[in-house]
Amino acid sequence: MITESENDGNRAESAGDGDDPFSWGSWRALYPFRSHYLTVGQGARMHYVDEGEGDPVLMVHGNPTWSFYYRRLILGLRRRHRCVAPDHIGCGLSDKPGDYTYRLHRHVENLEKLVTGLDLKNLTLVLHDWGGAVGMAMAQRHPERIRRIVLLNTAAFPSPRIPFRIAVCRTPVLGAVAVRFFNAFVRAALRMAVVHRDRMTPNTVSGYLHPYDSWRNRIAVLRFVQDIPMKPEHPSYALLARTGENLGIFRDRPMLIYWGARDFCFDDSFLRKWRELFPEAEIRRIADAGHYVLEDAHEEIIPAVQRFLET
Repeated sequence: MITESENDGNRAESAGDGDDPFSWGSWRALYPFRSHYLTVGQGARMHYVDEGEGDPVLMVHGNPTWSFYYRRLILGLRRRHRCVAPDHIGCGLSDKPGDYTYRLHRHVENLEKLVTGLDLKNLTLVLHDWGGAVGMAMAQRHPERIRRIVLLNTAAFPSPRIPFRIAVCRTPVLGAVAVRFFNAFVRAALRMAVVHRDRMTPNTVSGYLHPYDSWRNRIAVLRFVQDIPMKPEHPSYALLARTGENLGIFRDRPMLIYWGARDFCFDDSFLRKWRELFPEAEIRRIADAGHYVLEDAHEEIIPAVQRFLET
């Protein structure tokens, strides 16, 4: 049964396990969280996890992951902190409308509505992949709410380069066929984004694949790839550039950076940029970890984040 509640004028919903729009697979035991929903831009329902009590930790995922990526971190922090992990529209257990504005500005607006609707303050951001751009753009609208920042192989500024294997997925027609018909982007990431492939057990793999089980449900995976702004005339370039230019307003916030050194996409050039922007940040570069750094090195990262939150 779905119950509804009001959060500062925003419509929010909570659902029991049986009410989620997808049937549960073998991955469900790895993700033992109650589902919540908030209606955001264009009437779409955003799914999010909201576990624990205390100062909030907002975990923002990228593409092609979802809040499942943060499952271990949520379990590790929820005894002392309120862990909120949304799924972008088109991702995870959120709605996947075919006619939707899958652009950076819309994802920022949706995240802002969640933060203000839940009235999250004294907030720690945990950002991965696209989560960096979405989360930092949102944070610049509400800097007074931000206390700490944790970065995991991400960016919040334009880049002059794009890996060939991602550029191919942006090719007209061919990209759509590869990403939406063959699910190539999600499946390739399960191999290329980790170093320790033994971590990708059948249950873990099923969790990453579960939301993206059809042509229709892979629309945001393709749209995120297409929304990478490589030139100033791209619709999302101005917002990303502005976000990068204004990152300095958070130089007085404690920052922890964990970086998988064997990331084919967010390589060390991005880490150097973060170091330049935040010279006081605590940085840990993990030589044998890839883009899904939480999969490769969660044993080190989770205790470090716990200490960071308590310092």
